[in-house]
Amino acid sequence: MNTTRTTTVTCPNCGRGNRIPAAAEGRPRCGHCKQPLAWIADAGDDDFAEVAENATVPVVVDLWATWCGPCRMVSPALEQVARDLAGRIKLVKVDVDENPGLSRRFEVQAVPTLLVMDRGETLARQAGAAPAHVLRSWVEQAMAGRRGAVGG
Repeated sequence: MNTTRTTTVTCPNCGRGNRIPAAAEGRPRCGHCKQPLAWIADAGDDDFAEVAENATVPVVVDLWATWCGPCRMVSPALEQVARDLAGRIKLVKVDVDENPGLSRRFEVQAVPTLLVMDRGETLARQAGAAPAHVLRSWVEQAMAGRRGAVGG
């Protein structure tokens, strides 16, 4: 079942709106000025493989819950990291209450649980909220350690 979701992202460079699919080849760029765009998508038990594991860029997975205060605090920080690293990463958000299969698969004991994945392989994992600059360093460190890492 392919229920390709899209989100609209405003280009920080030219201000134009762009529809970004949850799953696609390559990296999203502004249709007008061609600058890289932040790639933020939701995924669940049904489409996690398509949205996250098949991504051609490293993926930051945010396993969160609606009732979780720290999750609400870390969400804007993760979105800032996605904007800062536009064209280099994809942020995929998974509501653990709505997606028990993924919660079990990743053995989520606390939320938020954050993962950095590359082509389905988990490179780094941490639980709890952190400020954007700490999260960005964590993501960049995980990406630097991956096999065949290429600077972005």
